[in-house]
Amino acid sequence: MRPQSTCICQWITPTAHEVEVVILQHPLEVANAKGSARLLCLSLPHSRMVTGEVFAEQELQTLLTAPLQPQAAAHSPKHAILLYPDTPQDKALDLPTPPVLAGALLRDPSQFRLIVLDGTWRKSRKMLYLNPLLQQLPRLSLRDMPASHYLIRKAHSPDQLSTLEATCAALMQLEGRIDPFQPLLRAFDSFVAQQLGYRTK
Repeated sequence: MRPQSTCICQWITPTAHEVEVVILQHPLEVANAKGSARLLCLSLPHSRMVTGEVFAEQELQTLLTAPLQPQAAAHSPKHAILLYPDTPQDKALDLPTPPVLAGALLRDPSQFRLIVLDGTWRKSRKMLYLNPLLQQLPRLSLRDMPASHYLIRKAHSPDQLSTLEATCAALMQLEGRIDPFQPLLRAFDSFVAQQLGYRTK
């Protein structure tokens, strides 16, 4: 989907993961060459990316719980969890308090499906507000994160992560494993370096 000179296929890094991932990408991110969501989705075999801002309730429910592949064997519905921080704006928008994750579930990462919103902070807030099913999900909030390596987009603070970095951090937390995701993060660094290189040409 890119010109050959800016192809990112060389950075695709197949990564073993137990937690399924669904990326809900805001339409304005689709054509953004600096976005990390496509690289992430191409690298995670148990993932799917869908574009939209407002989703029909049945469509969204399917994305939250149904098998990612139509030919997949029947299985019990996944427990969807939203990668999103609890913020003071939640009360101002009168959003419901998300439920708390049960300890028993955390011991079996394969039961989870991580829902990731890919967009600017403002656009992701709008997606959350416009899709009530997302508001009802338990949330995973990342805290005390190191500075982002995402040097090609403007951030308001050093720990504001790219979609790829945040998803990898969430998967590490949910699965209790770090090493499997390091090659993908190194590939992301190379992707960023490639993008930075275009600025000097």
